[in-house]
Amino acid sequence: KSETVSRDALAKQLVAVSELREWAAIIPVSAVSGEQLDELKEVLGSLLPVSKALYPTDMATEETLEERICELIREASLEDSREELPHSLAVTIDEMGKREDSNIFDIHANLWVERDSQKAIVIGKGGSRLKQIGSEARVEIEKLLGHKVMLRIHVKVAPDWQRDPKQLGRLGM
Repeated sequence: KSETVSRDALAKQLVAVSELREWAAIIPVSAVSGEQLDELKEVLGSLLPVSKALYPTDMATEETLEERICELIREASLEDSREELPHSLAVTIDEMGKREDSNIFDIHANLWVERDSQKAIVIGKGGSRLKQIGSEARVEIEKLLGHKVMLRIHVKVAPDWQRDPKQLGRLGM
């Protein structure tokens, strides 16, 4: 947040922080402008121990593609309803694959809630909320896959799934 204060105030703060203990480096950065992010990366990299790579260099995450898609759908579902459905949503994928005759990915997902009242919230009046969820998730999934996506989401009720070990297992948790 270095862009939010004057240079004088920043200098005073750096002096105060440096007096607290012995630091390898103190680097003020700005995530907004990107100022000094390269220097921060360089310093952090130099402080890491040398070791063999744990993952291939082209591997961005250890999550499967299916897990990432589920999380994108879940995020879109929670976007405007965190107060109403804080942690009562889970997503599973029934089917996923690229069509043989085109560049379109078909994804059939289930969005799980614990109660019928939650199902009504997710679906919304006339399906409007579910349509919005699908549209928001589809945009992010298309970015991830680099293909057009036909996304079908079904909302299902699994009573008290968060307290049922069998249900948690079925939902991949």
